[in-house]
Amino acid sequence: MIQGAGDGLLDELSALALEAARAAGELLLARPDHLPVDTKSSPTDVVTAMDRRSEELLVSRLLGARPDDGLLGEEGGQRLGTSGVRWVVDPLDGTVNYLYGHPVWAVSVAAEVDGQPAVGVVHCPAVAETYVGVRGRGAWRLAGDGRRALQVGRPPELAAALVGTGFGYTEQRRQSQGRVIGAVLPRVRDVRRVGAASVDLCWVADGRLDAYWEKGLKPWDLAAGQVVATAAGAQVMGLRGMPAGEELVLAAAPGLAGPLHDLLCDLGADED
Repeated sequence: MIQGAGDGLLDELSALALEAARAAGELLLARPDHLPVDTKSSPTDVVTAMDRRSEELLVSRLLGARPDDGLLGEEGGQRLGTSGVRWVVDPLDGTVNYLYGHPVWAVSVAAEVDGQPAVGVVHCPAVAETYVGVRGRGAWRLAGDGRRALQVGRPPELAAALVGTGFGYTEQRRQSQGRVIGAVLPRVRDVRRVGAASVDLCWVADGRLDAYWEKGLKPWDLAAGQVVATAAGAQVMGLRGMPAGEELVLAAAPGLAGPLHDLLCDLGADED
């Protein structure tokens, strides 16, 4: 356990996360005209050379500054540490958006302290916005020269809520998710599919979505955005008393999380 893990450590981690995420964002903005593409778990689960280059940069920056830390990265970067701090990084969240030239994609960098989420940075280079959350301090959006504190407001009723979701990669999971979204859609204002889980979570914090749910998120999909959302006052949870994780992630302002949770339970949203 880290002794005296207080403001000084959180300052150091948040500054380093922000610097590394911005450096990776600059790298990704300078994408080549021809972008080699591979697939991972299915033909729709893509990875590019830029994902890997971004992760290499993040590993170099983070562990170069703090060599005793641990790290978990989407593209295979993994090491145990001895400091009590572990970085969890998604070097390019929203790869399909990036591949097609859509602007909503992000570099996601989180720091855990003694196994607990402490700092989250979600940097969206193509729209020049960055979300930062720090445990116990709050969350904010950086854009241009401005900094806006984030605090979830009083949510609408479920029937008037704008909700976000995402889809998995396998045919079976997509069929299940299609069934669920078909049943949710008549019960809410509308549904958005952004294509980057870290951004969805930050948009709940920012009021651009009233709620978000998704099945199948990995730790790097969730880590930074969860810190931002919870630091802004949102509830981030699983279903049926489970914590947020691969079985399901639900994020919403208090007051909306319960009704959406019950609806998703009734629909078996955590089942394939």
